[in-house]
Amino acid sequence: MGELHVNMNTTLDGVIQGRIPMIVQANGGPTEQDGDFAYAGWERPFWDSESGEQVDADVQASDALLLGRMTYDIFRNYWPGTPNEIGRAFDRVPKYVASRGTPELSWDASTQITDVGAEVRDLRERHEQIHTWGSANLLQTLFREALVDRVNLWVCPVVLGQGKKLFPEGTAATRFEQVEPPKSFPGGVVLLRYRCLEGPPETGNVAEAVNAAD
Repeated sequence: MGELHVNMNTTLDGVIQGRIPMIVQANGGPTEQDGDFAYAGWERPFWDSESGEQVDADVQASDALLLGRMTYDIFRNYWPGTPNEIGRAFDRVPKYVASRGTPELSWDASTQITDVGAEVRDLRERHEQIHTWGSANLLQTLFREALVDRVNLWVCPVVLGQGKKLFPEGTAATRFEQVEPPKSFPGGVVLLRYRCLEGPPETGNVAEAVNAAD
């Protein structure tokens, strides 16, 4: 069975609202102004050519995209026909749009899915590595249904103190293990890669741990 990898920009305090989808802003695409949110575009100062090259490499590793409708529309308005490696990769792979509405599927090889829990399990059987970029609302369903295999977090050195969180109250309790050492880039962003583990988080007794160390 293949894997589903989630890619997301986040602040130190876990805020994802107002971000410019990294795969767009790192390559000169349009911005996303998140309503009247005061800090829209907060991650832009932290990107550089090296982090952009890492994003390029990650894109090449995927053989399908799974996006929420809003992110899909942003991508659809920018990437088709873009003459670089990311544009060609996105044009080539199947694109799955999670929506219960009527998205405009004008990008070649685009398919709508309406039942994330059932259909994404089938997609993981058909693809080796599906990537989700952004798509914050979709992520909550993916975590709740235990469909995420790996999380790639691009952490920016900024605290906003407000805004939608990657893991809001009510997110399914999940354990993770580090896939590789953290990788930092000149602009300030740090890439953390984690694999999702089965089972609830483990707990321990602090007193027992202290006694064991004596």
